[in-house]
Order: sequence, then C-alpha cells, then structure tokens
Amino acid sequence: MAKLFLILHVLAAVIAIGPVAVAASMFPATLRRAQAAPGDAEPLAMLRTLHRICRVYAAVGLAVPAFGFTTASALGVLGDAWVIVSIVLTAIAAAVLVLLVLPAQHGALAAARDVAPGRLAMQTGLFNVLWAAVTIVMIVRPGSTTGV
Repeated sequence: MAKLFLILHVLAAVIAIGPVAVAASMFPATLRRAQAAPGDAEPLAMLRTLHRICRVYAAVGLAVPAFGFTTASALGVLGDAWVIVSIVLTAIAAAVLVLLVLPAQHGALAAARDVAPGRLAMQTGLFNVLWAAVTIVMIVRPGSTTGV
C-alpha cells in the first residue's frame, strides 16, 4: 500500500505543483507587458488565466501533503528528520503562495494597488526555490536509515 501512496504523492506533486510553478513564474513578465500597454486586452486575459491556474492547482496541491503524510506514515518514517524538514519547507512554500503570491496576483488583476512585478517575481522565485529544496530533501533524504 505504501507504494501506491508514494505513487499518488509523486503524481500529485508533478500534476499540481508544476503548473503553479510555471504559471506563477509567467505572471510577473505578463504583468510587465500589461502595465506597459494598458489598453491591450491580451496580457490582461493571460493574467486572468495564469491566476486561475495558480488558484486551482494550489487547491489541487493539497493532495501532495495529504499523500505525503499517508506515505510517510505507511513507511514508518513520519518522525525522520528529512520528512520533518520536507514538511516545514512545504508549509513555508504554501504560506508564500497563499499569503504573498496569490494576493499579489489578485491585487494586480483588481488594480486595487500597484503591484510591482519585480517583487512578485521575487516571491514566486522563493516559492519555486522552496519546492526545489523539498524535492532535493525528498530524494537525498539526509539522515535516512532505510538505505535507499
């Protein structure tokens, strides 16, 4: 059963986190284009699509830690350092996405405030670096005693 949970965990990560990482990374450059040409409807439509992708796949991404906890529990490694580090990094990445990236995207779409594309790019980069770190920890598994 642990193999099934691991497969679902990895598939959820690839299917959910990949689109968020790509769409969120495309948003700042598209925002720059929209700000440079305020009358052009195409960049605005693209911004809406990118934001929708980020929102929807962020929700789908909740399956990643759910299957991760299930897998770690089934393997008996829930208390291992590498799992705890992955959990902490995942929580930080989720917080960056939910508290910084998505609200900034929403603000850019609502034109409620002047969103700086550079700052949004930095926040998105932080989100992506955190997910890269989680991936590295999940593969390298420092301190793992399983020998795998």
